[in-house]
Amino acid sequence: MRNAVGVHLVHLRLRDFRNYGRLDADFAPGFHLLLGGNAQGKTNVLEAIYLLSTLRSFRGVGGAQMVRHGQKGYFAGAGVMSQTGHDIKMYWSPAERKLTLDGQPVRKLGDFLGTLRAVVFCTEDLQLIKGAARLRRRFMDLLLAQTHPAYLPLLQRYAAALRSRNALLKQPAPDETALEGFTRQLMDAGRQLMAHRRGLLPQIAPLARASYNRLAGNDEALELEYQPSVRQDFALELARHRARERVFRSTLIGPHRDELLLQLNGKSAAKYASEGQKRSIAIALKMTQAEHLSAAHGAPPVLLIDDIMGELDAKRRAAFLPLLNQAQTARSQVFMTCTEENWPQELGRDLQRWEVKAGTIRRMAA
Repeated sequence: MRNAVGVHLVHLRLRDFRNYGRLDADFAPGFHLLLGGNAQGKTNVLEAIYLLSTLRSFRGVGGAQMVRHGQKGYFAGAGVMSQTGHDIKMYWSPAERKLTLDGQPVRKLGDFLGTLRAVVFCTEDLQLIKGAARLRRRFMDLLLAQTHPAYLPLLQRYAAALRSRNALLKQPAPDETALEGFTRQLMDAGRQLMAHRRGLLPQIAPLARASYNRLAGNDEALELEYQPSVRQDFALELARHRARERVFRSTLIGPHRDELLLQLNGKSAAKYASEGQKRSIAIALKMTQAEHLSAAHGAPPVLLIDDIMGELDAKRRAAFLPLLNQAQTARSQVFMTCTEENWPQELGRDLQRWEVKAGTIRRMAA
């Protein structure tokens, strides 16, 4: 790993976010254990950190759900340290949204992503296996956006062409010249997106296989396969679907219909894997995400582990330890939520414990 300088959150500031009226907390590099009962605000801290990393909640909710009850909007801010320091501030209300980085308004998402790299492990990860294909596409897209600066603008170009093309297809008599123009834009961006996704799979498939074997043993083989909806020539296939597009008034093929196939011993994981196997696959995919980002950037991301360790047996918990140790060695950070009863004792004594209670957070004595 080259020049491993860990990214870490120096300071977190919340106002009217979830059940936090006011929170100001400083965090050193290392391992942070957030302890408390249910519904006290442990997961809300992780959600805020992930929001400041990706501008979205890992719970799959919009901004309105993150505003404290009875308030107009929320504020979330962070001081971040990597090779240099950064200051992130964001405000959200139904009427106003502001995002600044080091005091300057963020104009392009690509200029912001990567300031605070974070990977979350949570119960919602099961949807990567059980849920819709768009969740697996998002998994690929987030990895590519965090490792290839050109990918996000490309994805945005494709999405804009797709929206415009679909709007035309919904009209009774679409302008053929305009439709042809948006079709060319769609194909140009789409071919590049598919090339990036194809290139990603040989990099992450071995990591996913190895992570799953650490979790579940070597008796089962996890396979990842990129399955584009365009199998041959994009232009020919669009032409072939033109009549059906008129009927459905929508673009029926392209990267927006791609799939990431997950198979266990040659069978669909979604259909045939047990709940325990699905959980192990979900964790393996997130471990893969963390390891891929570590390799690409020379330092591990911040790990956010939400209440899943207590549900795992000793063997599966042990599979996490190399990833956690890597974060410790590189002076990055791990934030883990637990109840007082189920925190994994094998993590050792070298951690900072925080009591989370009714929307407050307090550093506990060692």
